[in-house]
Parts: sequence; C-alpha cells; structure tokens
Amino acid sequence: MKQALITAPAHESLRPSLEAAGYRVTEAPDISYEALSEAIGDITGLVVTTRLRIDAALLERAPLLRWIGRLGSGMELIDTSAATARGIACISTPEGNGPAVAEHTLGLALGLLNHIPRSFEEVKRGLWRRNENRGTELGGKTVGVIGYGNTGSAFSRLLAPFGGTVLAVDKYKSGYTDGYIREATLEQLQDEAELLSLHLPLTAETRHLANRAFFGRMRRRPFFISTCRGPVTDTAALLDALEGGLIRGAALDVLENEKLGSYTAAERALLERLCARPDVIVTPHIAGYSFEGFRRMSDLLVQKLEALALL
Repeated sequence: MKQALITAPAHESLRPSLEAAGYRVTEAPDISYEALSEAIGDITGLVVTTRLRIDAALLERAPLLRWIGRLGSGMELIDTSAATARGIACISTPEGNGPAVAEHTLGLALGLLNHIPRSFEEVKRGLWRRNENRGTELGGKTVGVIGYGNTGSAFSRLLAPFGGTVLAVDKYKSGYTDGYIREATLEQLQDEAELLSLHLPLTAETRHLANRAFFGRMRRRPFFISTCRGPVTDTAALLDALEGGLIRGAALDVLENEKLGSYTAAERALLERLCARPDVIVTPHIAGYSFEGFRRMSDLLVQKLEALALL
C-alpha cells in the first residue's frame, strides 16, 4: 500500500483525502530529521512545511518517494534539483495562504501607521497620549511591493480602496501594470515609496537583500514591512536604519532566527533592542496561518496531486 507521511500540522481534511486515494497515512508533526531519515524508505508521499530540511542525503534513502507536498510557499528547505533528478514531484500551495498574508500585511501597515499596538500598551499603563499617537493615513500613499507573486499581488489588490499608487518590483515577471499598480525598478521604489513591503522567497540572491546599502538608498523614510522570510532582512541593518532615521517604522512577521530558545546573547540583545522601540511591531510568523488558509493549503495540495495523477 502507498504510504504518506505528514510531518507538520495540517488541516484535518488532509488525512481522509489521502486515505480515500488509497494511502496509509501517518501524522508525525514533531518528527525529527533523524527519525524521518529512518522512516522515509517506505514513504510514497511526504507533506512538509518549513521545519525540516529535505536534502539530497535524505532523498537518497527514499526509493519509493513520488511526491513532496509543501503546505504554503517557499521551497528553500527542499533540494528540488535532487528531487527532480530522482523523478520526485515537488508541489507547493502558495495560493492557499496568500490572502491571509495579504490581510495580515495590511493589518501591520495600519497598525504601524496609526500606532495601534503602542497606544494600547500606553493605555494599559494609564497613559492617554493623543498628540503623541497621531496617525498617518495610508490613503493616497505610494506603496512599494518587492515580489509580485501570490502574496505580493494579493496585498497590492487590497490597497485599491486607499487610492494610492503601488510600485511593484519582480525580477521574474512583467506585464502586470493595472491601474494603480505600476511595474517599477528597485531604484524607483527606493526613491518614491512611503511604505515598503517584502514578499520574496528566501534564496541565495534574496538573503539579506534588505541590508545597510538597501536602507541607505531610501529617499522618503518609508515604513518597512516584511511578511516573507526572516533572513531576507538583515536585522542589524534594519535596527541601524531605524536608529538612523532612514525609515519611519518597521513591522515584521518573520525573524532571521525564529527559534528564540536557541538565541545567542548577541541575538537576544538585538531582538530586545528591536522590540523595545515604539515604532516596531513583531508578530510570530502568523501572517499565513489563518483558519481559512490552513484549510485551503491542504485542499489545494490534494487538487494539485490529483491534477498530476499522483493520487
């Protein structure tokens, strides 16, 4: 019998869908790399997220593996070249949580521009500071979007009612100008954006794309938001940009190292400095984790597997 292993939390609909297709399904959301290496020899289908590295050494131990299903977007932890060479299909479901990421990004933007988390914390401390928390309207602003894939385009569409301009940059896409959305170069975005949002995969090319030189090129002191991958942003450079007044505030749903228990003293000090700032919001990588997106990713994976005749 075909066997599927689910190595991460997945919607309850996924297991019966795979079982209906003839799979014996094992759910092991906490499985270690070592345990997976021992078990993968009998596995036909593997479901993953961002916790485990699926490298060439692991794939060599998987003679029966036909597909790897990624719940969400980003394939940086999967050696897709090694998988393809072995005839293993790699399927992701970025459309599943794109709407959730877009809404969370908009929420971060509105929270940042209007000092919502900061003013609430002050009220809890008995402070009622209206002038100090005067907001900045998103309406009419020029928003820069770097990465115009599923999440970047979804966020851009949500900005339509605000009546501004979206400058979108995507190295691998063109022809997407549509009304208020304009294709732009990175240089144009750095010159004109009043709010900047990152929607990039993590690759060798994008790692630390948001570095000191990147922030130093900004001309309009934009607000900065990242809901993509933590290592796309150099945290130390971001903090320097905030302290140096190169940007007006930052909202992050991702960190370079999200395993807080493994932090070095230097990493802990950097995060404490960042979170102590009143112009910063940090959320724990929840942008794409809505209830609806959680279900949609599993449903899309099954649909894509069916379309490829892998079920």
